[in-house]
Amino acid sequence: MRLAERLVPRSITTQITGLVAVSVLLGMIVTVAIVVLLYGTTPPDDSPPAVASRIVRITQFVKAAKTPAEADIVLTAVRNAGVRVDQVALSELEPLPGGAGWPWWTWPLLQQVRSAPGVEILDRRYPAGPAQQLVVRRDAGHALVFDAATDASPWRLFLTPTALILTIVLIFVLLLSIYAVRWIIAPLAAVAAAAQSFGRSPQDVQPIAGGGPREIAQVADALNEMRTRIGALLDDRTRMLAAIGHDLRTPLTRLRLRSERVHQDKLREGMLADLANVERMLDETLDYLREDGRSEALSRVDLPSLLQTICSQFVDVGHAVAYRGPGKLVWTVQPRALTRAVTNIVENGVKHAGTVTATLRGRADRIEIEVADDGPGIPAELRERVFEPFFKADAARTQDGGGFGLGLSIARDIVQRHGGTISLANRDPRGLKVRIHLPAGAGRD
Repeated sequence: MRLAERLVPRSITTQITGLVAVSVLLGMIVTVAIVVLLYGTTPPDDSPPAVASRIVRITQFVKAAKTPAEADIVLTAVRNAGVRVDQVALSELEPLPGGAGWPWWTWPLLQQVRSAPGVEILDRRYPAGPAQQLVVRRDAGHALVFDAATDASPWRLFLTPTALILTIVLIFVLLLSIYAVRWIIAPLAAVAAAAQSFGRSPQDVQPIAGGGPREIAQVADALNEMRTRIGALLDDRTRMLAAIGHDLRTPLTRLRLRSERVHQDKLREGMLADLANVERMLDETLDYLREDGRSEALSRVDLPSLLQTICSQFVDVGHAVAYRGPGKLVWTVQPRALTRAVTNIVENGVKHAGTVTATLRGRADRIEIEVADDGPGIPAELRERVFEPFFKADAARTQDGGGFGLGLSIARDIVQRHGGTISLANRDPRGLKVRIHLPAGAGRD
């Protein structure tokens, strides 16, 4: 087994070259075998090439005779050999009946006879001659009528040596190409699929198999090493974020306690508001960077209940947020992640508008969540940039408090993890609409 594995070429170039060489070699071997079995070493006497060659030779011998007696001797010898040929006067011939002609697969016979020097085929027939006959001019007053019956069936035409070689080589190339797709292309497709899904599926932690040609195995090993390095970097970032969360919240808590001791009401309220703003920005940044939401399992939830809960939370603190949509619609999502995404969008709306409406629409293959407000909207040239981390479209949406501009970035990241899309559009006459489209996961009830 090890010897066989060593003999197998490892590079893509040698494998493809070997497949082509094996295809051609096998095609030629099978073609030679079929030709020998079907035709033997010489073509049969009733094949179109043999019949055409016999007609040409006899005609040339008869026309080469110096006297009519010599021509009669040649014809007698030909008839004694079993070949039917009649010598008739041109006046005994009659025109071919309308529509009569040779089958299309006998055209090579006619072409071979016409191409011979000194042989002229007449478009006439001898009434007393054979059913399949070919009339050839002998001299100015006579013609030779040959029995041109052949086995010129269509399968004989397609089983000529040239056609056999092309057909069989094509079959072997096709079969070996299908095998090559499984042997060469399949490992490459697996590597591409693993590279595309890396970082998008929490369960995708298995190493990439290094099968297939040497180049693909090298790419798989490099990707596995890259995934290991990225995993180590993510672990370091997680530990760093935990340290930041602990080290920053402790002094913020002390500052809040000290601020509450300030006797001046206006100063105390301003300091507490600033501290709350800093803590909110810290939470927003940590939410954007941490990986907790990426590892959340998919589950089937009732989306109307989820959206109504989000709207109720904002209504409880005095915001005008309403839900519109069906009373029940079950979909497969990451519940906590989707709640965070919609909450960020609604929170962005209540900061810059008076009323916000969350609308749910469902189809068989996807759902749409639309969050609309009556704020100032966002210019078209900034609708893509607002999804960038730490970008705030202050020129379009009035700034109210702090924030690092990560709300929409987090929302888009969550939507894309669900395989969906998120887009912005201005309302008429004013306002902004945020549309989320999520494809079907496990299906809907």
